[in-house]
Amino acid sequence: MATRTARLTQAPPDGRVASVRGLVRSFGDRRVLSNVDLDIARGEFVALLGASGSGKSTLLRVLAGLDGEARGEIGVDDAVAVSFQEPRLVPWKRVLANVVLGLRGPDATDRARAALAEVGLAERVDAWPLTLSGGEAQRVSLARALVREPGLLLLDEPFGALDALTRISMHRLVLDLWDRHRPGILLVTHDVDEALLLADRVLVLESGRIAHESPVPLPRPRHRDHPDLVALRAVLLRRLGVTPEGTA
Repeated sequence: MATRTARLTQAPPDGRVASVRGLVRSFGDRRVLSNVDLDIARGEFVALLGASGSGKSTLLRVLAGLDGEARGEIGVDDAVAVSFQEPRLVPWKRVLANVVLGLRGPDATDRARAALAEVGLAERVDAWPLTLSGGEAQRVSLARALVREPGLLLLDEPFGALDALTRISMHRLVLDLWDRHRPGILLVTHDVDEALLLADRVLVLESGRIAHESPVPLPRPRHRDHPDLVALRAVLLRRLGVTPEGTA
């Protein structure tokens, strides 16, 4: 477990893939994150909601090691991988080369092929990124993340640009991959239903702090019309300042 801090180094507790205490991040005079505390257990699926500009992606970037200006106690697993909303594939490299990129070891190509097979793209290893559909490109991005066997997988709105049917397919794929590999996952999303269908625990970031937490103690697969999910959805929408349809 690696630790990063500008104040104090402290190893995360056993069984955690991420542990943050007193995290602060400012941009000029604007404080985006203010004393955030967060733990993610190994194998736990956590979703993070919040209004636009609430600091969700900033928190994810800090955990990914992409923002070195945050202050606080930050402990993360030694193996971290990120999948963004934009797949960020290298257009002049074929699919297999994109997944192999940065991997080391004599078995790197075999591992990349296996990862692509897991996401259903075994027949697309020689394809160019520009020939892929949006869903296929996002699958390549997931394969590239999973081939690194992360203890912590960070997903920054990876389904936001996909159509509704492709999103459903990707939800099933992510849950299947999570069940097989059991990384800790932090999913940043604007979609309350997505959070409730996928996560063990849903957090709401508000005014730079984690202001609300809702466990989702239901077996998967879940159905959005389940009474418990309907009730949780109403709670989360109110926390986000949205009045559920049909209420005053």
